[in-house]
Amino acid sequence: MAVAIPPFDRPRANGAELKYPVIESTLQQANVLLVGNPNAGKTTLFNQLTGMRLKTANFPGTTLEVRRGALVIDEFEHHLYDMPGLYSLHAASAEEATALEVIRKTASVGECVVILIVDATNLVRNLFLAGQVLELGAPTVVALNMIDLSRRAGTRIDTEVLARHLGCPVVPLCARSGEGIRELKAALGEVIANNRAPEPPLLLRNAERPTHALRYDWAERVVESCAEYAADPFAKRTEAIDRVLTHPVSGIAVFASILFLVFYLIFSLATVPMDLIDGAFGSIGDWVSRMLGDGLLSGMLVDGVIAGVGGVLVFLPQICVLFFCISLLEDTGYLARAACLMDRVLRPFGLPGKAFVPMLSAHACAIPAIMSARVIENRNDRLVTILVLPLMTCSARLPVYAMITALLFPASPLQGALVFTGAYALGIGAAVCMAWVFRRALVRTETAPLMIELPDYKMPSIKTALLAAYDRGFVFVRKAGTVILCISVILWWLMTFPQTEAPSDIGGAAASQYTLEHSFAGQLGKTIEPVIAPLGFDWRIGVGIIASFAAREVLVSSLSVIY
Repeated sequence: MAVAIPPFDRPRANGAELKYPVIESTLQQANVLLVGNPNAGKTTLFNQLTGMRLKTANFPGTTLEVRRGALVIDEFEHHLYDMPGLYSLHAASAEEATALEVIRKTASVGECVVILIVDATNLVRNLFLAGQVLELGAPTVVALNMIDLSRRAGTRIDTEVLARHLGCPVVPLCARSGEGIRELKAALGEVIANNRAPEPPLLLRNAERPTHALRYDWAERVVESCAEYAADPFAKRTEAIDRVLTHPVSGIAVFASILFLVFYLIFSLATVPMDLIDGAFGSIGDWVSRMLGDGLLSGMLVDGVIAGVGGVLVFLPQICVLFFCISLLEDTGYLARAACLMDRVLRPFGLPGKAFVPMLSAHACAIPAIMSARVIENRNDRLVTILVLPLMTCSARLPVYAMITALLFPASPLQGALVFTGAYALGIGAAVCMAWVFRRALVRTETAPLMIELPDYKMPSIKTALLAAYDRGFVFVRKAGTVILCISVILWWLMTFPQTEAPSDIGGAAASQYTLEHSFAGQLGKTIEPVIAPLGFDWRIGVGIIASFAAREVLVSSLSVIY
């Protein structure tokens, strides 16, 4: 159980004398919030401070999920929370609004310590948020990250002068290499022990409600007093790369090549573990069948529980590879360029440029694709994107496509390849067309204009990418897996009961079909038969459709039993 930091007096800006008391404390465990701009290296610093000792946590009274890790300082273990990236204390999305509510509430009553991470290569923009966070009055340590890149660019930052302006300790560091981590922990331990509220900047004392312009003016004055800039040797190189990667022609070619590489990795690297998982669960099912014999318990365990768990875990390798690749692309800075590039393509259909990330994910599985739609800040844009994602061709449909191709063109590989290509093209076309329809019939608003920061190009962190793959894989198994498992058990029950004995003159597969026809699933199939009859389907395919609610690929095994 976390011990709350005792409340302290808040600074007042009404002309009265300011008091910043030091509260003596025997605190051994504190809640530490890691706050900063996106792309400031927050996740990398989190990994350095926790050593990847983390778990998902919910703040009391909210539905916000954040990563929580153990931060050890002077043999005391504290809770470190990785908050979503923020540009200011004015929310742009529902997730940010919840995060801001947590920050404001915990800071205002003295229940947290803040590590404010600041990008040393972009001080003015980062200090805009810093001024707002310092105004909250929570004990704060500023982590001046990417100091190595700042030095390479010829920038000299006087951290002592910066600390006097901010009224709190400033520690220069490089989260990627670990430089300055020991000093950051020492400063943080001292702040936790003393519970010292930061000395608010002069801006916050002299203005009761500083405007955006006033805050930026203050940030620029602070930077002028503490930093000396040289000509950036990397600016021309970045501009030269951007001219290629964001060009309407060459940019699309590079983007297509990267997508091809990602797809290749998904379907090549994940094949071996997927086959192993599928074979392992098949062997487990056979062993349980031999041990228990025929019966209801054996059927529920094999066809319900084991098949349901296996149907979830078999796609875990693809999901992990996908999010590993996405994390690498984001870490390099390319993902922001790709969003700008795709915004030109998707906007006419009512989709934002950032929708390409969920649409890419949907080709592996629609569930993690819907999870990744949180990168879209605007609620309406996010809703339209989520609605069209199930139309994309995911890997679970491949067995269905393979079955149809084998039935229609068993001796023509060329025609079979065209069927597969057409299926993928049809999914993408249906998605963008339905987005256009939803935008005009359901969500009658214009697509929000794309405003995105183009971060500097950096070498990606393999450690961060592995952690992202682990996080997303764990969330998939925990959230989607439980639902699919429950549906699998329910479908087994529907296809088993009521148990009807087949006539004595019927045997083999015909007996199984007779039993299935008179089950609850068979009755449901006959109920929906009038709806699907115009497509040429009968009740048997209706049963397969019902079974596919657990997983799309279940359609193949269901039809093989029925027919």
